[in-house]
Amino acid sequence: MFLKKTPGPRTTILPDGSILSLADLPDPQTRWVASRKAAVVDAVQYGLLAREEAIRRYGLTEEEFDAWASAFRRHGRNALKITQLQRFRQP
Repeated sequence: MFLKKTPGPRTTILPDGSILSLADLPDPQTRWVASRKAAVVDAVQYGLLAREEAIRRYGLTEEEFDAWASAFRRHGRNALKITQLQRFRQP
């Protein structure tokens, strides 16, 4: 089997003990749900994927990615759900 060499790590261990790899990241043409958004934010936060690469790969704006990261950091995965948008973004 041929493996493409990539710069940086291929896997990372998250604080809860689970392992996140490049193969676990969602497809770029995916439908965004909270768990997929959280996987991308975790990949950037723990050095698996560079922020600029995540923005380019998934076609996000900087503001959109920053909003995901901020909501996830403050309120957890539930804050990334569209149905919870108003609840977690109200002052």
